[in-house]
Amino acid sequence: MNQLKIAVFVGSLRVDSFNRRLARAVEKLAPAEFAFRHIQINDLPLYSQDFDAAYPAVATRLKKDVESADALLFVTPEYNRSVPGVLKNAIDIASRPWGTNSFAGKPGAVIGTSIGSTGSALAQQHLRNILAYLDVPMLAQPEVFVHFKDELIADDGTVSNEGTRKFLQGFVDNYVAWVRRFVR
Repeated sequence: MNQLKIAVFVGSLRVDSFNRRLARAVEKLAPAEFAFRHIQINDLPLYSQDFDAAYPAVATRLKKDVESADALLFVTPEYNRSVPGVLKNAIDIASRPWGTNSFAGKPGAVIGTSIGSTGSALAQQHLRNILAYLDVPMLAQPEVFVHFKDELIADDGTVSNEGTRKFLQGFVDNYVAWVRRFVR
């Protein structure tokens, strides 16, 4: 089977992002034909409709990165009970100008982790609403709200807890099947 290109959006810019660790854990559990590429969002200007006439080079790069992917994976923390601004900004840029939505039709999933006991449940729900509007078919189950503890996932994505690893493997198996339904 050909490699499937997965665009990974990590909604945290922090160097030691828990969500980046979670993304790496998912990548380690996925089959070899799934090639994950972390999409750069830390250098994007704030979206303005003024861009629609002539998109900045970094915004054009973002759109091309999304368009070259077969599927999407969003791994997000929760900021003030919602989606981090940097992630929402990237989504706004890649979905504009009107009629050039780079996300449309690409299968996706959203997961996240937080030190709070509810993981990133509200941010994920808000993100699902946004992506539904942008015509991204989203994997509904299983939902992944990981209550993060520092020793749970190493920097390289190794999961120390066997129950958590099995749970994440279940998500990955469902995500792989979901993507394959759309991409042949």
